[in-house]
Amino acid sequence: QVQLVESGGGSVQAGGSLRLSCAASGLTFRSYVMDWFRQAPGKEREFVAVIDWSGGTTNYADSVKGRFTISRDNAKNTVYLQMNTLKPEDTAVYYCAASTRWGIRPEGFGLWGQGTQVTVSS
Repeated sequence: QVQLVESGGGSVQAGGSLRLSCAASGLTFRSYVMDWFRQAPGKEREFVAVIDWSGGTTNYADSVKGRFTISRDNAKNTVYLQMNTLKPEDTAVYYCAASTRWGIRPEGFGLWGQGTQVTVSS
C-alpha cells in the first residue's frame, strides 16, 4: 500500500521558518518525481516545488522562489520543503505528491499525502 505522510506543519509568525517532511512507503521512492502543492481556503490547489528522481533538478513557483527549498533523501524515502521568510499568503494546507513523470500540474499526480496545515500570522 502506497502512503505519503506529511509532517512539520504548524503556526508561525511572518518571517519565520518551517520544515515540512513527506515520508513515502510502498513505492520505489527513487523512481518518483516529488512535488509539493498547497491549497488555501477558497482557492485551487497550486504548485509549490518539484524535485526530480535524483534530487539534481528542482523548480519552484515564482511566489516561493528564493524562500523555499525542496530536497530529498532517497535513503530515507523522504522529501522535504524548507520554508523560510514565511508570509501570511503562504497560509495553506501543504500536500506532497508523487509521479513517475516530471510535472507541476496537480491533475498529473495520482499519489497524494493527507496534507499538513501551515498558518502564518502577520
